[in-house]
Amino acid sequence: MNSVRRPHRRCGEVATLRHAEPCQERDETAAGGILHPPARWLSPTVLFCVDLIALLVAVAIAGSAPLTLAYTGLALATLAMAHAYHVPITLRTLDRTPRLVARLAIALVLLAPIGLLTGATDALLRVAALGVALVIAGRAVSLAVLRHLRRRGVLSEPTVILGGGTTGAEIARVLSEDRSYGATPIGFVGSVAGKFPLPVLGDINELDSIISRYEVRRVIVAFGRVRDAEVVNALRSAVKHDIEVNIVPRFFDCGIASEEPDTDDVRGIPLYRVRRAALRAPTWMFKRVLDVLIAGAVLAITAPIVGLLALAVKFSSPGPVLFRQRRVGQAGREFVMLKFRTLRHNDESDTQWSVIGDARLTPIGRFLRRTSLDELPQLWNVLRGDMSLVGPRPERPFFAARFGAEVDGYDDRHRLPVGLTGSAQVRGLRGDTSIEARARCDNHYIENWSMWRDFVILGSTAAEVVRGARGPDR
Repeated sequence: MNSVRRPHRRCGEVATLRHAEPCQERDETAAGGILHPPARWLSPTVLFCVDLIALLVAVAIAGSAPLTLAYTGLALATLAMAHAYHVPITLRTLDRTPRLVARLAIALVLLAPIGLLTGATDALLRVAALGVALVIAGRAVSLAVLRHLRRRGVLSEPTVILGGGTTGAEIARVLSEDRSYGATPIGFVGSVAGKFPLPVLGDINELDSIISRYEVRRVIVAFGRVRDAEVVNALRSAVKHDIEVNIVPRFFDCGIASEEPDTDDVRGIPLYRVRRAALRAPTWMFKRVLDVLIAGAVLAITAPIVGLLALAVKFSSPGPVLFRQRRVGQAGREFVMLKFRTLRHNDESDTQWSVIGDARLTPIGRFLRRTSLDELPQLWNVLRGDMSLVGPRPERPFFAARFGAEVDGYDDRHRLPVGLTGSAQVRGLRGDTSIEARARCDNHYIENWSMWRDFVILGSTAAEVVRGARGPDR
């Protein structure tokens, strides 16, 4: 049996074992780098501070005024929203220059009307032009500093490579030889073909535990001898950690890999950066604040309507006003979801699938479902934190367990809080529709989440409610 070489606890020493073992000395990686690297916060902080200094120097030289100071703040905000403070693997100033100029120009365009009205256009143009030059110069200096710190091992990130093919081996070799990339390879995950200079840390289904055990900060997916389905399942679990994930695009050597803002490269091998899971995004806390503010405001505004609807439900048929039902939320946790009762009182709802034309619907229940007003009480669930305004719709435990066993990727929907409305719902996937299509839409929403996407979904939902376009029943 071929032995596998693994780095020892001390830099430069190697031992021959079948599997690597986690380093016991928590201050060093196998390659001599820092096991708790400050790269995750230090690198973006350096870039931000240098940009701030550059723009403030531009203001001091060109003339300090309220509008020029406003340009500084807006320019920094524009750069941040455009992910300009994400530090790539390959640090090259000129490659990022066009995007920096474009983002700084956006701030100028936004403030230009105010400059025309206040007569401060000349000062604004001087600050913008000088600011662009100083920001680019500052980036050149700051990236040079970061490259130096990477070579010294200060900003080294423990990295594993998923896939033991030719491409994975080449990436491992390049990263090991050139430490300016800041990614220190410590081993492979999954089966490998032939001999490799790094150990095999485990199988692909062990990726989640490998990340924790070796305190991995970056995963590079080079495919190799692994099935796509295994990669998807492993990565959906792995991205819950505070790590970066890069993927080598298929057939990149055929010239079909595009140059996108999130595309990096390691000596000619392109790497796509996978956006972090929504819960790792800095704006997620803002989403929760908006949930509380919007849900509270809507409940306050619609209080008279809620009272009238409650009376209508009470007199429509015997039974409670509110319908309480256990649903599966984030991470599989169950909670009690509230709705206005739309059916005659029954005990079948936990295991009976709702379909169009349900004979149990009351007249007021038909109206409530058509207009989605039956879901108004769920705003209380949003305030409690059981749900969000936007997210995958919660399902009953009976069906969640069934679909989780039958539908690939269904359980991955539970990575985020469930929602009052969601991506699948605004696409018409509700009621008796494809569960596979719902899971795809929900997982796509999770993996591409943004606040703007939430606003779009909320707007689409409001438009459907106003039009009453959901059909007669649901």
